[in-house]
Amino acid sequence: MKRLKNIWIWLRTRFPVRRVHLALSLRVTLASVLALAAAQLASLPLPLWSVLTAVIVTQMSVGRSLQTTGNYLLGTLGGAAYGGAISVLIPHQSELALLAVLVLAVAPLAAIAATRANLNVVPITAIIVLLVPTFTHSSPLDSAINRVLEVALGAVIGLAVSFFVLPSSAHRLVRHAAARMLDLMAHGLELLLAGVCEGLDNAQLYPLQDGIGEVLVEINTVSGEAERERAARLSAEPDTGPLRRTLLRLRHDLVMLGRAAGAPLPATMRVRLKPRLGAIASAASDYMRASGAALLARWGPPSLDPFVQALAAYGSEIEALRKEGLTLALPAAAAERFFAVGFVLEQMHQNFRDLERVVTEWSAEAKAA
Repeated sequence: MKRLKNIWIWLRTRFPVRRVHLALSLRVTLASVLALAAAQLASLPLPLWSVLTAVIVTQMSVGRSLQTTGNYLLGTLGGAAYGGAISVLIPHQSELALLAVLVLAVAPLAAIAATRANLNVVPITAIIVLLVPTFTHSSPLDSAINRVLEVALGAVIGLAVSFFVLPSSAHRLVRHAAARMLDLMAHGLELLLAGVCEGLDNAQLYPLQDGIGEVLVEINTVSGEAERERAARLSAEPDTGPLRRTLLRLRHDLVMLGRAAGAPLPATMRVRLKPRLGAIASAASDYMRASGAALLARWGPPSLDPFVQALAAYGSEIEALRKEGLTLALPAAAAERFFAVGFVLEQMHQNFRDLERVVTEWSAEAKAA
């Protein structure tokens, strides 16, 4: 029964991500086709830019599409205005003059784009406005106007598709990423607590921590998009801050536990503590995976009682070891690692309580209330 439950939780944490990817593929395809058709109906000279813009602004989430659209339109307007002004004010009939004007157009805008990542399209737009008239035999002013119209059309279509065709909110992506991170940390905790008894090689530890860190970076990025949706009144979901901070603290717990798992416990203590740590690993990993599944399904939090009971049993065994004087015989480095494990597990208990509150806030029942 437990194996079937774990398989179900595994599917819950992975299949929705594939669904989001397929939805994005559909939105991008539809946006590109609609942009091309609209540009041809409007008789724009270069429908290519409408199609490219529609593809660029159709992002994984509505929040990211809003940000990309704003940045792209701002960069296009700025680049078109500057490039058009340079083209009109400075004659460049010869090839040498064209090279000089190109330097004047690109150099300052490239410097701006280097300091403002959201304006990286500015020099590209200026180049297009400057060079396209030499191929199409149109005026610089017409080139600038057409460029703005082509981009605006593509941006409107891309944003509309993002809003109305299988829209994916950034909050949903946060839940998916949080569930994946909890699944990774559950697997990592099992390895780390086994390593406390047997020792854990860094070759096993570093890829694990790196994978968790990559998902945490993703959560931070998508959370910014989710807050942008909340600010635009496009979402009534909870603040992502408590969830991000709780996951970060749990990750810190694993980092500290990894430092304590560098060398095995003495043989006498290992025999006594291995079953207790195994019970904690099983209860804690089940709790994290079940919490991830609850986030995805918008359920209430799972019970924390099995972990609390396993932690209490571990504490009782530690107290027995102290009374027997076994902890006094530990070398300084081993004693430091030994007591660090207990501290980390207590911290994890508090962080699990925070996770319980967060899962409750993100549940359907809390939203209905």
